Amino acid sequence: MNLKDLHSVYFVGIGGIGMSALARYFHARGVHVGGYDRTSTELTRTLEAEGIDIHYTEDIGQLPKQVDLVVYTPAVPDSHAELQHLRHTGTPIRKRAEVLGIISRGMRTIAIAGTHGKTTTTTLTAYLLRACGIDCSAFLGGIALDFSTNFVAGQSGWVVVEADEYDRSFLQLDPDIAVVLSMDADHLDIYGTEASLHETGFRAFAQKLKPGGTLYLQHNWQEEMGAQRGLQTFGLEGGDYRSERVRVEEGYFTFDYRSPGHHLEGLQVSLPGRHNVENATAAISIALQLGAKPADIRPALKNFRGIRRRFEFLYRAADGAYVDDYAHHPSELSAAIRAAKELYPGQKVCGIFQPHLFSRTRDFADGFAEALAMLDELFLMEIYPAREEPIPGVDSEWLFQKVQLQRKYLVAPDEAVSRIKEHAPDVLLTLGAGDIDLLRAPLKDYFENRNA
Repeated sequence: MNLKDLHSVYFVGIGGIGMSALARYFHARGVHVGGYDRTSTELTRTLEAEGIDIHYTEDIGQLPKQVDLVVYTPAVPDSHAELQHLRHTGTPIRKRAEVLGIISRGMRTIAIAGTHGKTTTTTLTAYLLRACGIDCSAFLGGIALDFSTNFVAGQSGWVVVEADEYDRSFLQLDPDIAVVLSMDADHLDIYGTEASLHETGFRAFAQKLKPGGTLYLQHNWQEEMGAQRGLQTFGLEGGDYRSERVRVEEGYFTFDYRSPGHHLEGLQVSLPGRHNVENATAAISIALQLGAKPADIRPALKNFRGIRRRFEFLYRAADGAYVDDYAHHPSELSAAIRAAKELYPGQKVCGIFQPHLFSRTRDFADGFAEALAMLDELFLMEIYPAREEPIPGVDSEWLFQKVQLQRKYLVAPDEAVSRIKEHAPDVLLTLGAGDIDLLRAPLKDYFENRNA
């Protein structure tokens, strides 16, 4: 498929974070872009304001008259009326991951993979490169606060992409530089077992590396990954490229970076948490490989604003903080809670958690319970189903009973804000990948005005 020949592209599920980045890519190239999504969101309304046509009813009568390519996401069921109609017309139909693969094959690709940290590391890598004078495009898995978008248009041949393991999407990529941040069990509805995730997922992804390319692997996963060409390891206190002496100074996580060719002392990263120091280690290594100057990396790392819903401070003051985070896996929960406790020692850290997917809750219930027990106080919402039907016996009450914590409460979405006002936590985290982000505005307003 020659993308230069396309005049009209239609997206089924345009409001997804990966889909909307592709929509913005084609729109920036002067292609007519339209799409369907189930609900109007802040993101879809932004796309409409940028000139992209979107409708919210499943209606073949609203399809454009001429479509050269249809892009869809696996989250849309095969029974979708528009998708079925378009298949019968003979219009080329491709998954989102296939289209991203086609785009990236015409460029030099930096692909960031891993069950945790992809969006942060992809965005930080793109930000560091551009801040250091190295032009690149980027397809991001979140809205970067520095770019105010999830697609960055560059003029060079380099592109930074988030390599998603879901549905084996990242096997559509052929990277020049690849990163694997973590290989924890996830998406077992797709892979079946952790061993299959490693073998048919991450090891297969590593083998897509172009000859002469570089694979940066978090060093603790070296045994599971096995021998791979271009392999370099990174991590905290370990790996060929590593960060050492991690500490908190002046409210920032501070560390020393060491690699075979560089030693940078006293770097500070704007994002809290040791996991973000590790993410930064990978991003710094890529930037240095492509010729970034250490003197430029230092201020860029500290000034990076981050990504919407990735340990995003919505309120930060001497008397406390409100942080919103997309964490939806036990490891991500642990990292977010640990970061908050390390930044605010001695203060009460409260969390509202909305589990995401019945299958994920079932598969990792014990891990979720252990992570949530790290909080001083927990408010647990019902499971967000997304693409799934309920699983008998798997609900928030079931998970709630597993959490070994004295101060824990089950809450409905419409009572969460009032319960937080009653308990008045020093530090609040909203955690989850569903529609918990609807609580952001009222909770932010509460924290900003509670001492007024």
